[in-house]
Amino acid sequence: MTVCYFTATGNCLYVARRIGGTLLSIPQLMRQDEIKIEDDAVGIVAPVYAVEMPMMVKEFLLKARIKTDYFFFVYTYGMGYAEAFTHVEVTAKKIGLTLSYINAIQMVDNYLPFFDMKVQIETLPEKNVEWQINQLVKDIGERKLRQVHVTEENLAEMDRWTRTHAANILKKDTALGYKVNDSCIRCGICAKVCPANNITVDKDGVTFSDHCEVCYACLHNCPQSAIHMDLEAGTTHFRNEYVTLSDIIKANE
Repeated sequence: MTVCYFTATGNCLYVARRIGGTLLSIPQLMRQDEIKIEDDAVGIVAPVYAVEMPMMVKEFLLKARIKTDYFFFVYTYGMGYAEAFTHVEVTAKKIGLTLSYINAIQMVDNYLPFFDMKVQIETLPEKNVEWQINQLVKDIGERKLRQVHVTEENLAEMDRWTRTHAANILKKDTALGYKVNDSCIRCGICAKVCPANNITVDKDGVTFSDHCEVCYACLHNCPQSAIHMDLEAGTTHFRNEYVTLSDIIKANE
């Protein structure tokens, strides 16, 4: 079994590890000229961003040549996932894959403009994350089927969410609006955890480019909490307790 994952704060890496098999980082794979993956089971673990998959994950699916008898997709989310399942089914059909199983695990929602991380972390026990993951691992181990049946209503709702939410949130130039305060020590960790190679750090400071994934890895993982956006619901940042900073760097650098 092969599991490809996209992670910014460790939630998806933790879930991928619990599923097991050969783990492959999507940002690392995207640096290859060709991506070929063949296994008895191949899965994707990714967060919900603006009610769909991250931009890089969709680009990965369109680029990769995946051959498997059991293709599964697992989202991590905090608030909800609405038509996110529909996005996966539509994309899978486009590339000639049959989606065998899909699920979503509710965890900490690290979307800083809406959620205070302190509150999210405090409410984490109520989400029964381990129980959710145990059920997921059991399902995949037994090769259970859980498919998406797309209707015209689903497609219309997906299109509405994309236009009203994703289009306003998932913008490649998002990081150009980030601010770096005087506590920055130019350690370069922000650049190392960025999955899109969108950040450079030199003696003059931190520079953001225009191919941001809007994953907030730089904001959440900065050891000095020096990077900020205009709208933040709280001052606490987050990384999954079972994932280290070195793990995030290894996945995304």
